[in-house]
Amino acid sequence: MDNKVFAIEPQQILKIKNLVKYFGKREILKDISFDVFQGDVICIIGASGSGKSTMLRCINMLEIPTSGEIIHDERNVVEEQDKLTLYRTKVGMVFQQFNLFNNMSVLENCMVGLVKVLKQDKATAKKTSLHFLEKVGMAQYINAKPHQLSGGQKQRVAIARALAIQPQVLLMDEPTSALDTQMVGEVLAVMRELAKDGLTMLIVTHEIAFAREVASRIIYVEDGVIVEDDTPDVIFNHPKDARTKAFLSRVTNGLA
Repeated sequence: MDNKVFAIEPQQILKIKNLVKYFGKREILKDISFDVFQGDVICIIGASGSGKSTMLRCINMLEIPTSGEIIHDERNVVEEQDKLTLYRTKVGMVFQQFNLFNNMSVLENCMVGLVKVLKQDKATAKKTSLHFLEKVGMAQYINAKPHQLSGGQKQRVAIARALAIQPQVLLMDEPTSALDTQMVGEVLAVMRELAKDGLTMLIVTHEIAFAREVASRIIYVEDGVIVEDDTPDVIFNHPKDARTKAFLSRVTNGLA
């Protein structure tokens, strides 16, 4: 009897293929290609202006790529822009500046996408929202308005709102960059727990220690090009490209 154990291939969620983005005559992204599999925690690092945030915004189709493909569920979403609302329920986004609705309570901010986009009844949307607000430690603030919250609390609400849609993958664009130092830790703690739960994430971050600790893969971007895409051990301890080595040296010396 054959007792071989066959490894189960992880599900591919996204395939980014030959992505190019111009703003006017300036080429921001240059032939970007990589795959995202279920359970990946991919931290995207690089200097300011390297194209990291533009990459994430193109993947979520907030910026329309100049050329290239974004394959999700065997469809190229670049060519099917009439289905973007549905696509964004599968590929969620957390922004630097929270993007909460100031006229809505914390609970209403989390419920609005469930009711308006997913067409859930309010009772179901409330139950789902409360679950994810509890998960990020914000359930006691459900009646507060955003102006009554700290930056860290706003970002945790934004994460709960994105999670409530129950996306296949969550994109995070510098989720701690707008926070005071003391608030960064509480948001990173939530992100660590999401990684432990197996949530698939693409995170643009300048928090190198966090990336080293949590990521399953690191993508280093420079001048709109993916220089290296590998494990944290390879990127941080055995980088193959001189550009990666130079960037990490600048980070170590506080120059990046």
